[in-house]
Amino acid sequence: MNERQPARRPGGRSARVGAEVHRAVTALISERGYGNFTVGEVAARAGVADSSIYRRWGNLETLLTDVALTRLNAQSPMPDTGSLDGDLRTYAAQVAREITGPDGLAVLRLAVALSNNGQQGLKAGEDLRAERTRQLQSMLDRARERGEEAPDAFGVLDHILAPMYIRVLFGMDLTPHYVDGLVDRML
Repeated sequence: MNERQPARRPGGRSARVGAEVHRAVTALISERGYGNFTVGEVAARAGVADSSIYRRWGNLETLLTDVALTRLNAQSPMPDTGSLDGDLRTYAAQVAREITGPDGLAVLRLAVALSNNGQQGLKAGEDLRAERTRQLQSMLDRARERGEEAPDAFGVLDHILAPMYIRVLFGMDLTPHYVDGLVDRML
C-alpha cells in the first residue's frame, strides 16, 4: 500500500466521497461538456474540499480517466458466457446500453475529449484505451484457450465498438439488430 494514501474501506467515507465526486463529474460533463469546469466546481458539486480531490486523484485529467474507467468497468464488464459468440454479443449489448443510457453520451464524449487534450489528456486517453484493450484481450484469450478462432482486440474495437460510438456521437439510433449485425460481421 502506498504510504501517502490511507486504507479505504469498501462502503466507507472514502467510497461515498468517490461516488459523489464521480456523480459530480458526470453531471458537469452532461451540463457543460469537457473542459468547461474546474476541480473546484467538481468539489463544490460533490460537497467535498478540492484538496480531497487533489490528494486522491492529483489533477482533473486523472479524475476524469478514473470516472470513465470506473463507468466502463461497472456498466460493461467483460462477460464469460462460454463462447466467443456469446461473449461478443453480451459485451456489445452492454456497451450499447451504457452509451445510450442517461449519462452514456457524456461519458463517451469524455473519453473522446481526454484523447484529444494535450499531453496529459493524450496520456489519459491512452490509459483508457490500454485498460479496455487489456480487458478485451483477456476475453479473446479465453476464446482461444477453448479452441475458438478469435480476432485481435483492435479488430473488436474497429468493427464493433467504433461504429457504435460514432453512431451515438452523431445522434443516430443504436438498435439491437444493428449491434447484432456488427458482431455477425466480426465473426
